[in-house]
Amino acid sequence: MKNRFSLVKDYELEPVPQDKRKGWLKLSFVWMGAIVALSAIVLGGALGAGLSFSQAIIASFVGSFVLAVLSALCCVVGAKTGLPTALVSRFALGKYGSYAVSIIIAIALFGWFGVQLDLFGASLHNILIDGLSINIPPLILVLIGGLLMTTTAFIGYKAIEKLSLLAVPLLAILLISSLIKVMNSTNFEEVIKAPIIGDPLTLGTAISLIIGSLAIGAIIGPDISRYAHSTKDAIISSFMAYFVGFSIVLIIAVVLAKATTQVDIVEIMLGLGWGTAALLVLILAQWTTNDNNLYSSALGFSVIFQKVPKSILTVIAGFIGTGMAVAGIYDNFIPFLNFLSALIPPIGGIYVADFMVNRKKYSFEKLGETKNVEIVGINVWVIAALVAFMTIPAPNGFGLFTLTGASGLDAFLVAFGLQLILGKLINRTNKESITKPNTKGGKVS
Repeated sequence: MKNRFSLVKDYELEPVPQDKRKGWLKLSFVWMGAIVALSAIVLGGALGAGLSFSQAIIASFVGSFVLAVLSALCCVVGAKTGLPTALVSRFALGKYGSYAVSIIIAIALFGWFGVQLDLFGASLHNILIDGLSINIPPLILVLIGGLLMTTTAFIGYKAIEKLSLLAVPLLAILLISSLIKVMNSTNFEEVIKAPIIGDPLTLGTAISLIIGSLAIGAIIGPDISRYAHSTKDAIISSFMAYFVGFSIVLIIAVVLAKATTQVDIVEIMLGLGWGTAALLVLILAQWTTNDNNLYSSALGFSVIFQKVPKSILTVIAGFIGTGMAVAGIYDNFIPFLNFLSALIPPIGGIYVADFMVNRKKYSFEKLGETKNVEIVGINVWVIAALVAFMTIPAPNGFGLFTLTGASGLDAFLVAFGLQLILGKLINRTNKESITKPNTKGGKVS
């Protein structure tokens, strides 16, 4: 008999069965739904306004490629184990370390859920007034949006996939149609030679902005890639979403900004005469991004509160996130969320490096054999997080120095390098201690 609770069965505490896994194409749609939203289009507009055309193209490709590599590395671990980020981290950080990971990821993500929901309510409010002359208070729209996003996250991967399959093609049609309409009345040479019309950006700053915008999403990639048929599907979907999909969205937004000499993408859409329907597509894209925030936060809490169904945890997280949006989280909690966000990228560097060194232990059957605390992983996490804070500009960080220019990437690379070196040294030491002759001429067992 079919499980009557199958609608919300999401394998949060066990590997996703092979017969429930997906190929790279469906995974790519889910990824694109998660990363391509109104905020991504706005970022592309800012690149077009603050850089020359050639610089904007270079920044888009370089930043997207780095994100694709980060995502692919993390997603391989998810595909191999079939487990979400919070459980994957247990192998490298220990039981209690994974609890800390779960708390940080969950709080940060439902905090950002509140931020994005606040943007959702404000954007939809303006669209309804401009397009339909309907004035619904943003507070009501925030509550409605919170309910809708919580519903898809409540159902789990199944609902997120179906919503993405709807939203991504609609967004692609909107962007491509806008590009064609703009270029029909504009010479491409004029676009290439268009001047900087906004706050100037350096190429390095632009690349850092792109990486920073989605670094956390790449690090928690196992939450999605655990549904991959194979590591190959996980890698291809990461590159399709981040390098192909995200870079194309950024470049189209750059061209639109250059061709219309406007920074505000929403205003550009209105100027093209698409009307309310087009802007609702942008809002739908925002929805597909935000339900992923809630989905991953609930997965994190599931590791700690194992006796509470993930669906219930999702509702609780949705309630808290919506409450944050109503309370004006954007104005009051951004520094706190930035603080939490700096702690997440090192987690990816640690479990990716540990997976490369100790691949055999990364299986669900050995999850119960993990230590309560993995001292090496915890220390690496602390060091890499400190590096992140040192490279984050004041007032959110210390701003002592810069490495790549993207603090999240700095933290990932430092954590990855340290964990890789220390892991290999420990393995070598262990092998030498096993083979070292004892005083009686035998070998230590």
